[in-house]
Amino acid sequence: MTGSPERTLLFLDVDGPLIPFGSSPSRLQAAAPGSEKLPDQENPLLGRLDPTVGPRLMALGCDLVWASTWMDDANVFVAPRIGLPRLPVVEWPEPSDDDGPRGLHWKTRHLVEWAGHRPFVWVDDEITAMDRLWIAAQHPEPSLLHRVDPKDGLTDDDFSALAGWLRTAVSNGAVAAESQ
Repeated sequence: MTGSPERTLLFLDVDGPLIPFGSSPSRLQAAAPGSEKLPDQENPLLGRLDPTVGPRLMALGCDLVWASTWMDDANVFVAPRIGLPRLPVVEWPEPSDDDGPRGLHWKTRHLVEWAGHRPFVWVDDEITAMDRLWIAAQHPEPSLLHRVDPKDGLTDDDFSALAGWLRTAVSNGAVAAESQ
């Protein structure tokens, strides 16, 4: 019996990719429709969320997963402001002395474990060369580690790169931890 392949996972960080840290006052965005009923949070950076990003992420055709220290707070405070539904959340384990080789991001091993045998994209602003090497050696399925410039957040160029990789690497069954 052959089943259909599972959709690619897209692990999504909040700070940097969705909440850019650039100092431009033009970063303040209007909230997504319906978000005026959201619980109040005293984080002034939430005004930097772009409500057009959620629909663009959904259009990529991936299973979106929060991979952020915001954890479930991303569902409460971020998702409704950018037009995303409630998403699964990677639960981070307590820090340990064995977090892998020096230079490996503390999220990397847990994302590979969470992905299992599924292809995945990881969108974050802290991805390193060590993460790319480690994932290429440890994860046999296609993976894209896409580093976003934290001062800009997700841009049109980022969405083009993500969509292009999804069209080619996953549909062709390419196996590599690509760099962006």
